[in-house]
Amino acid sequence: MTGTFVAAIDQGTTSSRCIVFDRHGAIVAVDQREHRQIFPKPGWVEHDATEIWSTVRAVVAGALAKAGLEAGDLSALGITNQRETTVLWDRATGKPVHNAVVWQDTRTAALCRRLGGTDGQDRFREATGLPLAAYFSGPKVAWLLDHVPGLRARAVNGEIAFGTIDSWLIWNLTGGPDGGRHVTDVTNASRTMLMNLHTLQWDPSVLAAMDVPEAVLPEIRSSAEVYGTAVGQLAGVPVASALGDQQAAVFGQACYEVGTAKNTYGTGSFLLLNTGDRPVPSKSGLLTTVGYRIGDEAPVYCLEGSIAITGALVQWFRDQLGIIRNADEIEPLAASVEDNGGAYVVPAFSGLFAPYWRSDARGVVTGLTRYVTKAHLARAVLEATSWQTREVVDAMYQDSGVRISTLKVDGGMTRNDLLMQHQADVLDVPVIRPRVSETTCLGAAYAAGLATGVWNGLNELTAHWRQDAAWEPSMAAAEREREYRNWRRAVERSFGWVEEGDD
Repeated sequence: MTGTFVAAIDQGTTSSRCIVFDRHGAIVAVDQREHRQIFPKPGWVEHDATEIWSTVRAVVAGALAKAGLEAGDLSALGITNQRETTVLWDRATGKPVHNAVVWQDTRTAALCRRLGGTDGQDRFREATGLPLAAYFSGPKVAWLLDHVPGLRARAVNGEIAFGTIDSWLIWNLTGGPDGGRHVTDVTNASRTMLMNLHTLQWDPSVLAAMDVPEAVLPEIRSSAEVYGTAVGQLAGVPVASALGDQQAAVFGQACYEVGTAKNTYGTGSFLLLNTGDRPVPSKSGLLTTVGYRIGDEAPVYCLEGSIAITGALVQWFRDQLGIIRNADEIEPLAASVEDNGGAYVVPAFSGLFAPYWRSDARGVVTGLTRYVTKAHLARAVLEATSWQTREVVDAMYQDSGVRISTLKVDGGMTRNDLLMQHQADVLDVPVIRPRVSETTCLGAAYAAGLATGVWNGLNELTAHWRQDAAWEPSMAAAEREREYRNWRRAVERSFGWVEEGDD
């Protein structure tokens, strides 16, 4: 059993996981631990990067122990991660200078408006593929440099390193202050709003506009190559891939052909469409992003629809409202009624992402009457995910002219049959779940295995993909369009709740 396994670390918004895969892409062992969510102010979301690193070490040890393996049994290690979450740390001590600012955090909304000036949200879109929004890392870096005393001067002097979570983990895995590699991959770099989509390098004009010193930035590398060798508990194992979690799911779902698409249902939901070797500009509120790059090969681009709140809405229903005790209870509760009773829940807790990009929006519940029960609300909570996905699919067609014929799905919410059926109904296309549902980890493992010779190419990986379940649409067209109109009316009522100058 020497060198025949690949491990993948999935550092997500609410937890860290490590999964060990065999040469056939089958799961051998899994370990997972949650980490804290820190909410200092309304709209602010932070993580303790030191705690994240601790949970990662713990799940790596746990997965190896469950598999009965040692570091020497691994051919490679891959990383997939929550993307835009921003960490700044001291290069000499390895200690973060502030809590990580999470992708959901909205504190930079006013800064983004100032940066937009007369050009508005699209000021940097041609270069970066992204609208100016609090979602992305670049404004978060600028905010931290301006608000942590003395930090900007230290950053200019080269004492501070910036990274998304992949960079933070790679740096620590490969030695930290003692020779750790300060790198990121093109997929994560494409989410910072600091990388030029065409050159795949940091864009000097954007850096100047945001006042982010180049000295803090990691080196941009491909998604599948050996960045360095791990030390410590994984001593000698090549660290050989990094992919933002949604791009990793594209890779794990074998969406290698132009026109293939996947949707991952997690804290938020993220639908990506492969557009091939050219970036497709969006005029419909989508993001143009790098899907993956294997070694020296040409990059593959995607259109992405990012939805901020889907699984997190179920968590809110459970934790803040207390209507259910665990997430699995929502499906039978929702299934106890035939429809939503006229109620719609728009989860704009931190504004709305694609296709609206409205930081002034906030969550609303509409259509309430005395008839509506907790079961109707449960159904409306689930349906919010389906309708938000429908809006993204419509925008993708407007931008690309490609109609999605099937949708590959993954993530925890795909265990909910009621939701998946409703998703097929509102899209009017089949929804397909793979046998290995942990596609983010699988994608990171595949990329690391390609970089180290475990697998020979994309055709071999495609052959591993297997269907587990499928849902066919069954909703009448008239009902679908009537409900969609109602949903969009509900969304409009979420606009304008935060005005400029509001704290």
